[in-house]
Amino acid sequence: MTGKKLDNMVSARMGNLPILSWKVKLVLCIWGFLVAQSLSAFTPTDNYLIDCGASKNTTVEGQIFGADSYSSSLLSTSQDILASIQNANVPSDLYLTARIFTQSSSYSFQIMQQGRHWVRLYFYPVPHGSYDLKSAIFSVTTNQFVLLHNFSINTDANNSLYLFKEYLINVTSDSLTLTFAPTGNSLAFINAIEVVSVPDELMANQPGTLSPSAPFVGLSGYALETAYRINVGGKLVTPTNDTLGRTWVPDQSYLTSSGTAKSVSVLASSITYTATVTSEIAPNSVYATADEMANANVSNPNFNITWMFSVDPDFSYFVRMHFCDIVSLSLQQLIFNVYINSQTAIGNLDLSTKTLSLSTPYYTDFVVNASSGSNNISVSVGPSNLPNVNPNAILNGLEILKMNNDAGSLDGLYSVDGVIPGASKRSSKVGPIVGSVVGFAALLGLLATIYYLFCNPKSKSKYSHPAWLPLPLYGGNSHSLGSKVSATSHKSSSRSYVSSAPTNLGRYFSIAEIQQATNKFDETLLLGVGGFGKVYQGQLEDGTQVAVKRGNPRSEQGLTEFQTEIEMLSKLRHRHLVSLIGYCDEHSEMILVYEYMANGTLRSHLYGSELPPLPWKQRLEVCIGAARGLHYLHTGAAQGIIHRDVKTTNILLDENFVAKVADFGLSKTGPTLDQTHVSTAVKGSFGYLDPEYFRRQQLTEKSDVYSFGVVLLEVLCARPALNPVLPREQVNIAEWAMLWQKKGMLEKIIDPHLVGTINPGSLKKLGETAEKCLEEQGIDRPAMGDVLWNLEYAFQLQETAMQNDPDENSTNHIADLPLRYPEPEPFDTSVIGRGVGGSDDDLEDATTSAVFSQLVNPRGR
Repeated sequence: MTGKKLDNMVSARMGNLPILSWKVKLVLCIWGFLVAQSLSAFTPTDNYLIDCGASKNTTVEGQIFGADSYSSSLLSTSQDILASIQNANVPSDLYLTARIFTQSSSYSFQIMQQGRHWVRLYFYPVPHGSYDLKSAIFSVTTNQFVLLHNFSINTDANNSLYLFKEYLINVTSDSLTLTFAPTGNSLAFINAIEVVSVPDELMANQPGTLSPSAPFVGLSGYALETAYRINVGGKLVTPTNDTLGRTWVPDQSYLTSSGTAKSVSVLASSITYTATVTSEIAPNSVYATADEMANANVSNPNFNITWMFSVDPDFSYFVRMHFCDIVSLSLQQLIFNVYINSQTAIGNLDLSTKTLSLSTPYYTDFVVNASSGSNNISVSVGPSNLPNVNPNAILNGLEILKMNNDAGSLDGLYSVDGVIPGASKRSSKVGPIVGSVVGFAALLGLLATIYYLFCNPKSKSKYSHPAWLPLPLYGGNSHSLGSKVSATSHKSSSRSYVSSAPTNLGRYFSIAEIQQATNKFDETLLLGVGGFGKVYQGQLEDGTQVAVKRGNPRSEQGLTEFQTEIEMLSKLRHRHLVSLIGYCDEHSEMILVYEYMANGTLRSHLYGSELPPLPWKQRLEVCIGAARGLHYLHTGAAQGIIHRDVKTTNILLDENFVAKVADFGLSKTGPTLDQTHVSTAVKGSFGYLDPEYFRRQQLTEKSDVYSFGVVLLEVLCARPALNPVLPREQVNIAEWAMLWQKKGMLEKIIDPHLVGTINPGSLKKLGETAEKCLEEQGIDRPAMGDVLWNLEYAFQLQETAMQNDPDENSTNHIADLPLRYPEPEPFDTSVIGRGVGGSDDDLEDATTSAVFSQLVNPRGR
């Protein structure tokens, strides 16, 4: 081969690098190859492979798992209970034996190299003559982290009982202890354990975020649990073919639309690793396959490839995306956009500038939350909007790992010390000091409480109310919500006199009353399922229809929401707010009882169901009712209340289609008179989230106004706020509708059922109102009272049009009209103690028709 030919070949691989002699380029290539090879030859310093309960070592895929009976120095247990089975439908011999624990026991591993370690756990309920492992309930913890809490084996979708759990733990001491603690009188078990060190380069400490104003502080203090590891466009990759023993599964079942993607592949040997991206990041069989846009050769493609993953919304997630340009013939041909939860994660990603050559791996990391309201994380790639760019996009691999919460848990709300009392003392030398300080503080608090309850004369006042005590986290039967129920009432399965008495937080229901009302939570009475739990239709003894929302104890979600909902709704009574009748926290339950809303959610009457679509006039009435409820929240008290999760599923309709705002679990008290905002972590639902609040984490009433603007567009267009399967410019209804609004052609995208039925003036007014609600800056948005007035005006224009054809130009005078709306109703604290027996008639606002009658002659207002 001549020097010139070799020079051309190397130039094609090196892209736009400065022109060097072919000899220098060859040396650079060889050097890079040798560096990559040296870095990829990783041998773990710590490599514990344990076959639990086995009587001899087991060889699996070329690796030897030692029997834990030979490793007494690792195991600390008071009993030696083993179980085994000869034949079982399991993927590995590691599941054929198990060690059983009837009390808290642990494995301790000496760590030679501090840093990240795989902790892999294998579970299968091996049959045993005396112990039923299928009914085992237990927790698993490390020195600092809760891996599993009140865990039990459940049959999966394939009717299998085996389970594999993989964690990535940053070990910062010279030992790692895994503790298995049975819950109550239950038992614990484990089939196999891996504790294996990984290269430091595997995890960068500073991933990106989707919120630039809130940079992530770093990964080093977090434990991670593998949720998904996907080989996009390829086949199953087993641990044998991964230098770090990982499993990569195909992506087809996670694609939201299989028709958008086309699998492509090259020889794995053609992948060129670099000094910064080695085979430890991902094997070449992952980078050698990809999904690209299915019809990337069309002149104007306008779709994304989207993968959707179900996650626990109470946790943050580490997302790693793997890219390798195996589709281009030359550099700078592939530029595309990357999205997470329909937000732009990387705009106009040009792999050529990242890798400087083709078939060279690149990866990027982000920390994200679930797409609120859907309990999902979506990842999408789509074409760039830059001119003269080939419309295509690819993804080669994807990893999603759960991150521990503030309690140091990957499963629930408890810390290690809460799950295994005293466990934290084993892992820190400062434990005794901290414990002493905390104990002293607790003692002072106890003395202060005793003084307040028994010595302070003011505490005995007949006007005092029961204190709000911390709600137990699914433990104990104490009434933390100030209930007056005696201890004896808990023991009775029948309705007690005390339980029916209302408290300052609404009526307290016993669990027996709840079960009777719902026919023991009959699934035929199920109304819906949300993040908090299931909602059932029920009927009280007096015939009152109710909706019963039952918290899900398995996931331990909703404690904060449970408290907030009761606190907020116990203070509120309004015709357009869903009324809380009472609650139950008996037998570790978290149950809320509401008035029954016969016609369900507003969304169900717009799309996604078989219900007939609402006419335009009725949709306006619903919007007006919801606006009234929000206006009352914002202005009914000195500080007001910000709902923080306004959306069409949180607007419910009663039997007369009267709209009522629901779900106050995320609500916050508004700013005081000397404040402009409330600083708080961002919560809400993507698609409805105020962009200013998202960027600055500063919450105001105008955040609800933005969300309500999205609701108005949903009502008009009858489609979701976010729909990732639509063309890119249509995914976000707010952005899409405002494009048409600014063109003055909003009628082009309205619900087909409304075509020809909306008065142009009414449509124009609603479009203007929605546009104002969706202003980028909160200061430019109207107050909820102004939104309410404009909706009433839009309704009047529609109603008048049914009698005679109004002059559309009359809307030109709207800005000149005085904004008048009903005065906000004050918070009626007198209803707090009345419970369900109180009358709300004195609190209801004027009927819709009465208010609208004020607008018959709008110019005369």
